[in-house]
Amino acid sequence: MPLNMTQGVSDISQQVYNLHMTIFWICCAIGAVVFGLMFWSIFRHRKSRGVTPAQFHESTKVEVIWTSIPVVILILMAIPATKTLIAMEDTTEADITVLITGSQWKWHYEFLDHDVSYYSLLATPKEQINNRFAKDPNYLLEVDRPLVIPTDKKVRFLMTSDDVIHSWWVPAFAIKKDANPGFINETWTRVEEPGIYRGQCAELCGKDHGFMPIVVIAKTPEDFATWVATEEKRNAEAKAEEQALLAMNMSLEELMTVGERTYLGHCSACHQPSGQGLPGIFPALKGSQMALKDMAGHIDIVLHGKSGTAMQGFAKQLSLKEIAAVITYERNAWGNNTGDLVQAADVNAALQGKGD
Repeated sequence: MPLNMTQGVSDISQQVYNLHMTIFWICCAIGAVVFGLMFWSIFRHRKSRGVTPAQFHESTKVEVIWTSIPVVILILMAIPATKTLIAMEDTTEADITVLITGSQWKWHYEFLDHDVSYYSLLATPKEQINNRFAKDPNYLLEVDRPLVIPTDKKVRFLMTSDDVIHSWWVPAFAIKKDANPGFINETWTRVEEPGIYRGQCAELCGKDHGFMPIVVIAKTPEDFATWVATEEKRNAEAKAEEQALLAMNMSLEELMTVGERTYLGHCSACHQPSGQGLPGIFPALKGSQMALKDMAGHIDIVLHGKSGTAMQGFAKQLSLKEIAAVITYERNAWGNNTGDLVQAADVNAALQGKGD
């Protein structure tokens, strides 16, 4: 039935579904008995038949009956519910552990058993969001880098947040767990069949709450091992590239090209593609004193964000090259034209506390 709970693809989701259906039919039976007796009583003892109402007060027998029966029913319902809840919380003997960190408005996945970590962002084109292109079937439910997990393995999830409360919700796994800043919640899943499973942030976390999807790809253990090896190699190459960048200078043209792509992907939602921001909410970068003069402050706020505002730090999210490029872009786009070039070495120096 389209309005019923999702049956899911994991053992826990099946237990939750079966529990839901058990309680549902118990409630249906209670409703049928209670309303059946009520309507029968109304019909049989209606005034037109001349029935005289019974006169009694504080019947101990009736009180015991209508108290004991619900208690017994609740106990019978609590037994399977407790078993399912205990199973949902049992994260022991996991084969793989993934740390999931929510931030406005993206997810970060870190495999604690492997050297793999990355951010997962919305991949729906802005043209679809702005109704200029037709919407795909998975509109607002597609990301650039999905979470990949193996089938037939117990995967433990640790949930936390960098800023506000988020909620990692994948209906097919029967998982909806809050990600709270300063706390770690945990849950788990075991997926039997390969496939693609989608979800969303289920906690109102800010203006782009609706643009924070979740995509999980379950692969066979063999395919997962291949994927992990590829990702570890990719991370190693990225680290080697960053080290090489520290000893070289990129041209303004290259910085502007990379910077524009980075800005549109990470900054334009708040500061707008035109750099004019949203008055009273997000400050303009076009013509701002920081973008025109204060280079050190500009680098610092992109790296570490600004406490008490929606401006988050990108030190963990972007590479040194991307940060250098986006700052250079912001200082030279929209008529700012400062001529300033920020290199990866400048960003690294600021990150290490060596900036002037």
